[in-house]
Amino acid sequence: MENLLYLTHRIPYPPNKGDKIRSYHLLKYLSERYRVYLGTFIDVEEDWQYTEKVKNLCVDTCLIKLNPKIAKLRCLAGFATGNPLTLPYYYDKALKKWIDNVFDKESIAKVVVFSAAMTQYVPKINNVKRFIDFVDIDSDKWKQFAQSKSWPLSWIYRRESELLLGYEKQIAHEFDKSTFVSLKEAELFKEMAPEVSEKVEYFNNGVDVDFFSPAHQLSNPYSSDNRILVFVGAMDYWANIDAVEWFAHTVFPLIRSKIDGVQFYIVGSNPTPEVMALDTLQGITVTGKVEDVRPYLKFSSIAIAPLRIARGIQNKVLEAMAMEKIVVASPQAVEGIQAINKEELYVADGSQAFADQIISLLENNSNNVPVAARERILTDYTWPVNLARLDHLLMPNT
Repeated sequence: MENLLYLTHRIPYPPNKGDKIRSYHLLKYLSERYRVYLGTFIDVEEDWQYTEKVKNLCVDTCLIKLNPKIAKLRCLAGFATGNPLTLPYYYDKALKKWIDNVFDKESIAKVVVFSAAMTQYVPKINNVKRFIDFVDIDSDKWKQFAQSKSWPLSWIYRRESELLLGYEKQIAHEFDKSTFVSLKEAELFKEMAPEVSEKVEYFNNGVDVDFFSPAHQLSNPYSSDNRILVFVGAMDYWANIDAVEWFAHTVFPLIRSKIDGVQFYIVGSNPTPEVMALDTLQGITVTGKVEDVRPYLKFSSIAIAPLRIARGIQNKVLEAMAMEKIVVASPQAVEGIQAINKEELYVADGSQAFADQIISLLENNSNNVPVAARERILTDYTWPVNLARLDHLLMPNT
């Protein structure tokens, strides 16, 4: 087996949210085909307990503690150098030394980088193929952040968007191949950087359909039989915070005015003070971290995804569909997901439309959409099917 260097900005375990789900399954795929050297950061203290999980998949690892407060201070260097702030945030001398040492001692045939920030560690290397999984167009996400914030954050985020887009284009030009999380995301990047379009590919996210299955016997976590709306996601992520605040204040009151006893559950780790404040509102419960989100999905009436800021594919939507749940989502939350509106999920744009759709479904809850939703996942969103797209990119002689 060939030696391969894999760099990620966050330890690819546990596969319980966004980027970790994709980076873990990519690591698992690579470990079956290569001798993997993994360099990564750990930015949450509790994640140190999982180091053996990733070490068992690798020949060697370099796991670096990342202190978010210190990393934010490092970002100030970006203002002096004219670089995106993302780069100094994820730069560490010890990791760079380990990577250089790997290249000195081992014959590395390929490099796979997960997220643009980690490409700074692997400038052009003779006879080594480099692949970048951008996942999302992060520069566009910063652009969305800028549009929703006031000065000076709007200026900082706009600067980051513009500089990071330039860096993304540079990396796509220099690396052998670039991948994104969906066909739509790849096509959008090709429009933004047509000069590299021939080097841009995609592979969809997947779902562990055996784990996220309605067939499991699970205990009902809800204390009543009231009709339950549930949002699942990491509650320290700004896009999720914005989504639940918007829904709680502008959509949920419209629903409660028509449907007696409806409840809204916000399920996810690390809820911020803004999110915890929603727990004081009538009919709303903030759970904080739970050991297993599946019971909250299984016994809910509707899974919602009212995201107003999003890029790529939302795993929360795919997982709810896999659990045979009715999903009501914003247009932003379903970008990149190949599912048919009103046949496999429901798309609603704006507070009144979102409320009206949920009210209609709660009043008429008999339809075939949940079954069709899982069928869509089984067809298009399993990891073995989607990772197979990488075979022609990474295998020898490609």
